[in-house]
Amino acid sequence: MKLFPYGHATHPQWRMAAALVLAQLRAHMALPGYAHMPALGLLYITDHYAPAAQDILEFLGAELPQVTDWSGTVGVGIASNNVEYFDEPALAVMLCDLPSDQYRVFSGVAPLGLGFEAHTALVHADAGTPDVAELIAEMAARTATGYLFGGLASSRTQSVQFAVGGNGNIKGHGAASGVFSGGLSGVAFGEGVHLVSRVTQGCQPVAPVHEITGVDGNVLTALDGRPALDVLLGDLGVSLDQPRQALARVRATLVGLSDAGSDSVNRTGNFGSDVIVRHIVGLDPARKGVAIAETAEVGMRLAFCQRNATAARADLIRICAEIREELEPEEMPLSTATVLAAAEADSAPNAARRIAGAIYVSCSGRGGPHFGAPSAELQIVRRALGDVPLVGFFAGGEIARHHLYGYTGVLTVFCI
Repeated sequence: MKLFPYGHATHPQWRMAAALVLAQLRAHMALPGYAHMPALGLLYITDHYAPAAQDILEFLGAELPQVTDWSGTVGVGIASNNVEYFDEPALAVMLCDLPSDQYRVFSGVAPLGLGFEAHTALVHADAGTPDVAELIAEMAARTATGYLFGGLASSRTQSVQFAVGGNGNIKGHGAASGVFSGGLSGVAFGEGVHLVSRVTQGCQPVAPVHEITGVDGNVLTALDGRPALDVLLGDLGVSLDQPRQALARVRATLVGLSDAGSDSVNRTGNFGSDVIVRHIVGLDPARKGVAIAETAEVGMRLAFCQRNATAARADLIRICAEIREELEPEEMPLSTATVLAAAEADSAPNAARRIAGAIYVSCSGRGGPHFGAPSAELQIVRRALGDVPLVGFFAGGEIARHHLYGYTGVLTVFCI
């Protein structure tokens, strides 16, 4: 497997942005280290371009006839290697060179059929789809590993997804022509596609982990055998005798939920990947309960948490380091070591990193603004992981394993 060609650009006119992206893709395909005839294209656009989604797909398909399959979606922001595009018209494309029998594009109107054994899958979903979390869990159950990665489309205009397979429309799309809304879409991968994926959390616990001992639907009534509201106020160090101060602290607080017996806090003091973060949506003084945006069960673990940029930065660096450790051999030739030790200014995508390409899906509430500067999040990824072909988007919810997350980043790499 060779490096995946990729390109990204911003311009008020989508045709100009697409032309710039095509120039980058063709330049990469002309280099010896990159794939020359990739067949799978991943396309991400910002919501500025959503009304022109069909035109963009048709234009790219005509200019890149060797690309027979397309998948992607829209975000309020998109990402590529070392750069983020927020609140501006932009698009990013990566062309994946994979064996044709090792992937299948699917969508809500043309689901993954029998005859293909999915090992894992990249999933794009519409947040407006009823029971979307259950659909994600069902899709995960249809893979051999139970692991999905991806996110919910995020858009202030139209929420669109791209799904084209087999040198034309997927059977069943009808007039959709590869661009549609609703349900799930994406790419299922076979066992022959080697992927490494990690989840990074954007929240840090502010109090010890508790056990849920009383719950009524989405209202927590007891934690560790004590009234849930009393535990919350005690953990935050506030009192309802000073309601303004108390409510301000509660509004800034979230809950991290995990299954019974799980190790919810990792060695860096951040949440592990088995934790899902949800909002506190109300207080119930009569029952001394705390309402959350999730249905919980007795025995689950819970920790009150807050968004923390410093912790998020450290955790993002951690997952990049874990990926590098998994891919880099214990012994390597001097030429490989020289490439991997290159200064940032001299760095460039190289097969020695054993990464053909990467997909990064992050929460729309993260990105540069959360990390302190424009493109800061993707710059952290580049410095920590190395200079690799990368595309992605900023989502309305992130998908990893069979869970729907919030305030997280999901980094997945295709291994050479």
